[in-house]
Amino acid sequence: MTDSHHPDPDAWYPVAPPTARKGRGAVTNLQGRYEVDQREAFDDGWQQAGVGGERDGEGDETGEPRLRTEVFEERAKSILTRNQSPDIPFNVSLNPYRGCEHGCIYCFARPTHSYLGLSPGLDFESRIYAKVNAAELLAREIAKPSYEPEPIALGVNTDAWQPVEREMRITRRVVEVLAERQHPFAAITKSSLIERDLDLLAPMAARQQFMAAITITTLDADIARTLEPRAATPARRLRTIRTLAEAGVPVGVSIAPVIPFVTEPDMERVLEACAEAGATSASYIVLRLPWEVAPLFQDWLAAHFPQRAERVMSRVRDMRGGKDYESAFSQRMKGTGLWADLLKQRFHNAARRLGLNERRHGILDMSAFVQSKAVREKPQLDLF
Repeated sequence: MTDSHHPDPDAWYPVAPPTARKGRGAVTNLQGRYEVDQREAFDDGWQQAGVGGERDGEGDETGEPRLRTEVFEERAKSILTRNQSPDIPFNVSLNPYRGCEHGCIYCFARPTHSYLGLSPGLDFESRIYAKVNAAELLAREIAKPSYEPEPIALGVNTDAWQPVEREMRITRRVVEVLAERQHPFAAITKSSLIERDLDLLAPMAARQQFMAAITITTLDADIARTLEPRAATPARRLRTIRTLAEAGVPVGVSIAPVIPFVTEPDMERVLEACAEAGATSASYIVLRLPWEVAPLFQDWLAAHFPQRAERVMSRVRDMRGGKDYESAFSQRMKGTGLWADLLKQRFHNAARRLGLNERRHGILDMSAFVQSKAVREKPQLDLF
């Protein structure tokens, strides 16, 4: 029994609100939807800021132990993924890694970690699986007589040039195979590390075999630091656009996602800065919150933008038919309704004013593709 003098003990330590962790996007390790055991948050008093958690000076300002990135080597069974989605401009993709250390809170690939029995939250950005045989699998796949060549999209789910690539160099080896066989591909990234591979990419671009897109959500470094904590800064990404463009690589900007009242006010400024840096094309995607991304994003909002969290989600639902997410192909990328239409008008007006999307860079030349060394050594096959 409790009274005013003896309050309910359960009320003494309510579950702590989401707390941001330095260098990480997710603020929780939300349970994956395929886990059998159910977990419930409970605050025993040790998770309050500044109480416990530090180990030998390895804690952060929240008192939580620092979360280190773990990389697991994986020998994949296949490497090319095929899709038939009508709202995606490619049919074949290749992802050298599962999980992504950039930690972008909005990443639509986060739920894929659930298939591994891991959390789409902190696990997704701290437990990375590296497909060490990616280049070998690719070379074998495109050498098959039955292989029908078409442009490959690199790094669509998880960034192919994320931080672990500096040491692993898996993406570099994949690009070497593509360059050797003159197999066209397109890449999308937030990383300046792509500049490392310009010795391979620039010659391919000159042969119309490569194009790139750089994702920039905002020019506000403070927002980017929490939204995409381990990706290159917005200013550094602009410099990457300039470097690629000066090397002759057709480069575009992807404003993805557009988050109402967070990154949305920056849309025109991002387009202007990217056009000035040398981008010739642009696209945008409205915030998508499939599966576990919805609660993860809302926890992030509560931690970083508590005063506008309700307003943001209300606007998101306005564009999603009253729901957190609408998966229909005709709606998932751009949303529907008045606000979605206004966003579309703003984007197209700005792109038109800046001369973006006026040049045709969307066609990659497949004519020089060399299926394998064996094919190259048998000139009689060139007749077919």
